Amino acid sequence: MTFHDSAYRSDNPFDVPGSSGPTATVQADPAEVGSVRTSYAPDRDGDPDPGEIVWTWVPFEENDGRGKDRPVLVVAREEAGTLLAVQLSSKQHDRDHEWVSLGAGPWDSSGRPSWADLDRVLRVHEDGMRREACALDLERFDRVVGRLRERYGWS
Repeated sequence: MTFHDSAYRSDNPFDVPGSSGPTATVQADPAEVGSVRTSYAPDRDGDPDPGEIVWTWVPFEENDGRGKDRPVLVVAREEAGTLLAVQLSSKQHDRDHEWVSLGAGPWDSSGRPSWADLDRVLRVHEDGMRREACALDLERFDRVVGRLRERYGWS
C-alpha cells in the first residue's frame, strides 16, 4: 500500500484517490455491514489501521458525484479488507448528539478542534486513501467507538 503525497493535487476531481472506481470511498449503511468488531491497532507502517486518522476523498451526502478530500477516523477493518471510518469536521457541533468532540490534533494543520460524525459511516479502501495523518489516542478513540457500539450494536 502506498499513500499518495500529502500535497497531492489534480485538476481532474476523479483523479483523486478514493473518488471513483473500485477504490472509491462510499457511505455504508451500518445496519447492513454485518458484524463489526472495532479495534485500536494503529501502526505507523504507512497502511491505514483502526485508530488512525487518514485523508481520503469523501462524497457529499447528496451522493451526486461531488465530494472533498477530508480526514476520517478508521474504526474497524472488514473481512474483505476494506475499512470502516467516520468523517471528521472542523465545523462546530457541540450541541449535535450525532457528533463526538475530539478536540484539536495534528490532522488539522490549523490546529482547529474536530468532531466525528456518527451518522456517516464510510467504507474506505487502502488504495483510496491519500495519506496517514496520525494515530488518535486511545481515550478519544474509545469515546467515538463507544458511541458507535451503542448506536449500531457493534462489538
